[in-house]
Amino acid sequence: MSDSSSSTPAPHQRRPRYTGKHPRRFEEKYKEHDPQRYAETVARVIASGKTPAGTHRPIMVAEILEILAPQPGEVAVDCTLGYGGHAQEILPRLQPGGKLLGLDADPIELPRTEARLRSLGFGPASFTAHRSNFAGLPQILASVAADSDRRSAAAGADIILADLGVSSMQIDDPMRGFSVKHEGPLDMRMNPQRGQTASLFLQKIRAEALALLLAENADEPHAEVLAPALAGKAFATTASLGAAIRAALPHRDRDAVDLSIRRVFQALRIAVNDEFSALDAFLRNLPLCLNPGGRVAILTFHSGEDRRVKKSFEAGLRDGSYSDIAPEVTRPTAAERNSNPRSASAKLRWARKSIMM
Repeated sequence: MSDSSSSTPAPHQRRPRYTGKHPRRFEEKYKEHDPQRYAETVARVIASGKTPAGTHRPIMVAEILEILAPQPGEVAVDCTLGYGGHAQEILPRLQPGGKLLGLDADPIELPRTEARLRSLGFGPASFTAHRSNFAGLPQILASVAADSDRRSAAAGADIILADLGVSSMQIDDPMRGFSVKHEGPLDMRMNPQRGQTASLFLQKIRAEALALLLAENADEPHAEVLAPALAGKAFATTASLGAAIRAALPHRDRDAVDLSIRRVFQALRIAVNDEFSALDAFLRNLPLCLNPGGRVAILTFHSGEDRRVKKSFEAGLRDGSYSDIAPEVTRPTAAERNSNPRSASAKLRWARKSIMM
């Protein structure tokens, strides 16, 4: 009898399943997730007036560069680094000798953006990434100044930018739970490692408090109708919350209901991440973070945000913290709104720090 152990055939290896033209997994669904391989696809998506999945198109870049006027040797801060679109335009204008600090609370996107900017040639001498939201700006500036060889230099920035909108990378990733566009867990945390999810938040809140929150955070006209239908309920996914909102507004126009869904998601995102408290702290400390003559530009996407920025800048002008502020809000051009619909609600305001302080 022969030795069968030496002639045992190798186990059959099933070949990987071909995903075909209609893959089921989100990660395989969009060619835009691999822009280097599918540059033509990305170009077509942009030309159609849409944002490629998993990317972020910076808003009002030309207007922001004109306002901030970055110069070689200056210190700049991008308080909401996101995909790095604004930072990518500012960084070359700071050279030689300048530096940009990029802040972002998102532990998932921050390393990706840091790697992206490093690949463009911006080393640690010109760019550093910091995992923090914008409320932590004073601490970041102080730590950078303490580590600097120029220890006598002021711990301030010449340029500060804050883009308060949620990034397209977060919106387009269903696992983050920011949008009803693709079903995913109802999370909404900017930092998934901290705080409570939107699902848990809704389970704990009372109807009266939710109605106030929907009105304050999103100007939702149907807040009194929606609050009892959502407060104290368990919604595990974005789709289940979206369905509950539709059920609570059965006789409204479909487009109007879709708008209410977006407003509810916005209100919950702001609450889950305590965004207004962080913004208030940022605005309160902002004059102290700017060097004399320093410039700040802030992009907002909701009346509650814009109102806070406007009042803070006006107060700073009255008390002498700022020598000049935007006389009125700047909005994206019609061409930008057409090519990038996600810019439609953006508002830009700026201020300049007084030289004599």
